[in-house]
Amino acid sequence: SAALAHHAAQPAAIETAVLAKITVPKSKVAELAAATSKAAKTTSPGAPGLPPGSGTGYRIVFDQSEQRVWLVGADGKVDRSYLVSGSRFDNLHPGTFSVLSRSRYATSFDFSGKLEYFVRFATGFSAPIGFHAVPRDNAGNLEQTKAQLGTPLSAGCVRQWLPDAIALWNFAPGGTKVVLSA
Repeated sequence: SAALAHHAAQPAAIETAVLAKITVPKSKVAELAAATSKAAKTTSPGAPGLPPGSGTGYRIVFDQSEQRVWLVGADGKVDRSYLVSGSRFDNLHPGTFSVLSRSRYATSFDFSGKLEYFVRFATGFSAPIGFHAVPRDNAGNLEQTKAQLGTPLSAGCVRQWLPDAIALWNFAPGGTKVVLSA
C-alpha cells in the first residue's frame, strides 16, 4: 500500500520521540539511582578542550567532528565531557539552539525502540532532534555498545551512555543554550 511504501522509505532508526509511558522494572530503578549518583562532574581523561567559537556562559557544546559533548558551567569551566554518537546524516548544522523540551521516557518515531532522558533542542525533517541515552530496541537490547561512542551511528539524535544522559538531563532545564560546531 502507499502508506507502507511511505513508511519503508523512512530511515529505520531515527531516534525522534513520540511520548509514551514506559514501565521500569524495580531492578532497573535501583540501577538508575546508582547511575544518577555517579553522574556528578566527570570528564574523560585526555578529553580535548572546547572547540573554538563555542560560545560563553552556561551551555551544552556538541562538536560533530569530534562526536563529543561538553557541559559548561556559568563560569566557563567544563563540568563534564564525553563521547557521543551523533547522526550519520547531514541533518544538523552548526549554530546556537536551546533546549525546547524534555521527556524522561519516549518512544522512537517508528516505535522500534525506547529512549530515556530525551532532551530536545532542534526539529529535524519530520520530528524533534535531541540528546538521549543509547536507545533500547523493543526487546530491551541496546542499539550500540559503549565502545561505539565517538562514531556517528544515529539517524538524527545524539546518543549518550546512560550516566552521561542523566548528567545532561540534570544539567539542562528548558531554555539551556546548546551550541553545535562542525
